Amino acid sequence: MTISAPAPPATFVRDRDFRRLLFTRLSAHWGNGMYQAGLAGAVLFNPERAADALAMAGGFAALLLPYSLVGPFAGALLDRWDRRKVLIFASLLRSVTILATAVAVGTGAAGIGLFSLALASEGISRFIGSGLSASLPHVVDEKAVVAANAFAATWGSVLAVVGGGCAIGLRALTGADDAGSAWVTAVAALGGIGAAVLASGFTRGLLGPSTVDEPSNPALAVARGLADGAKAAWRTPSVTAGFVALFAHRASYGISLLVTVLLMRNHFAAGMTGLGQMAAFAGAGILVAGLLTARLIKLFGRVRVVVGALVLAAVAQSALGLPMTIPTALLAAFLVTGAGQVLKLCVDSSVQLDVADEARGRVFALYDTLFNVTQVVAVSLAAAVIPDDGRSPGLLVTATALYLAGAACHLLAVRKRRIR
Repeated sequence: MTISAPAPPATFVRDRDFRRLLFTRLSAHWGNGMYQAGLAGAVLFNPERAADALAMAGGFAALLLPYSLVGPFAGALLDRWDRRKVLIFASLLRSVTILATAVAVGTGAAGIGLFSLALASEGISRFIGSGLSASLPHVVDEKAVVAANAFAATWGSVLAVVGGGCAIGLRALTGADDAGSAWVTAVAALGGIGAAVLASGFTRGLLGPSTVDEPSNPALAVARGLADGAKAAWRTPSVTAGFVALFAHRASYGISLLVTVLLMRNHFAAGMTGLGQMAAFAGAGILVAGLLTARLIKLFGRVRVVVGALVLAAVAQSALGLPMTIPTALLAAFLVTGAGQVLKLCVDSSVQLDVADEARGRVFALYDTLFNVTQVVAVSLAAAVIPDDGRSPGLLVTATALYLAGAACHLLAVRKRRIR
């Protein structure tokens, strides 16, 4: 597929519907960042609680795997229901689950009860994210989709980092105990409320789906979501190859995340402040990736950009991660997260441009499902061998190898699909 020159932001930011979708995304992402940082503070850096590596892995599994089972069905609903209504009601429902989580944290709840509430909230968040991505081609011209997606996804990720920073700052005021963590978590509900108010301003039917390619029986339509998403992705070579690369990144990133949290908490003793610094450098990497990705695709093509991002991440992981000092770790966070954002933007644009609208929601939901499963498996395996202080050169070498394997497999997938 030939990619036209990246559209300058001014060409689509002037569009009222794009701005509304963008602000809906920003509000939702700010709430996500606030909620996740608040919950991380409540569980990982709370003097009233303690979580080791295996407990962290259990938390990832409880948060991500159950949604991975229902995600494909959510995709079928996104391709059936008015996405405007989905964004409104899902955003409000997420705010309710956030407030319920805050109450649970404040009363000292733990284990399956707290994880179940977090699961519900994060599952709804993924549903909202898929809806936002599937809606984007309805508010910009096709030639501007790559640039508009990079712009929206990048600023959404930056606002998630800002939300995390707000949580860390508020935590310093409210305290690190259960009561303080509950207040921090509760404030995140404002993000969902804002997103619902903004989404309500869209005209009915504007966000699609423009065509419903599903049986009249809703139960049958929902049940076949996974198969339809897989078929649509498999028929699209750019999406298939992109999935391979992105999942290699997600496995590596999951390992790095576990190592980083344990290093900050137990080895560097930097606590939430160190994690906040790491998030700030990661946010800067996301911002730079958003500014460069569309131009890089125009200059080098999507395949070369994906492979280059994976190789850059591998080099950063080994050269900067292995010394295990705070300065090199911060620089590694900038490069690895930026490379990961480049990969994500490449795959997002493939789905948005190359997959038909009637199947786009299901492909995005499948994307989320496999994304989550990959991270959970990687974190769980790493948790079984990582020491308490997080110092594990072997795991970082493994993460580096996964990046290089992802680059090789991406090239192989592209070559095989072209031959077919």
